[in-house]
Amino acid sequence: MTAGPGEPGAAGAMGCGRLRASDADREQAIDSIKAAFVQGRLTKDQLATRAGQALVSRTYAELAAVTDGLSAPPAGVRPPPVPAQRRVRKTVNKKVAACGACVIISPALGAAFLTYYGGFLVLFLLAFIALTMTATPRSPDT
Repeated sequence: MTAGPGEPGAAGAMGCGRLRASDADREQAIDSIKAAFVQGRLTKDQLATRAGQALVSRTYAELAAVTDGLSAPPAGVRPPPVPAQRRVRKTVNKKVAACGACVIISPALGAAFLTYYGGFLVLFLLAFIALTMTATPRSPDT
C-alpha cells in the first residue's frame, strides 16, 4: 500500500516527491487540514496558511510539507457522527390553500360569466354551492 500525500514517508514513496500532484491530491490534503482544524489541532491562521500552500503545491513533496506535523487522532477516538439533515414537512394552512384556489379559479369563472350561457352556468353553480353550505343535514330517522 502506498502512502498518500498527507502520510509520513509519502515523499519517499513517490520517487522523492518529484511527481506532480493532481487536483484530487490537493483536495485530499486540504480535507486533512480542515479535519485537523475541526479537531482543534490547528488555529484559523494556520488553516488559512496551509490551505493556501496546498493550493499552490505542485508536487507530492510540497503537499507532504504542508501536511507535516498533522498527526492522526488517537486510534480509539472518533469524531462524533454528524446527524443527517431531516427534511421537515411544512404544514399547509387550509385557508391559504382555499384562497389560492379561488384566485386561480376566479378569472375562469369571470370569463365564463361574460358569455351568454356561461353566466347561467356560473349563477347556477354559485346557487348550488350556497344551498349546499347552508342546508342542515337530515337526521337518519326522518
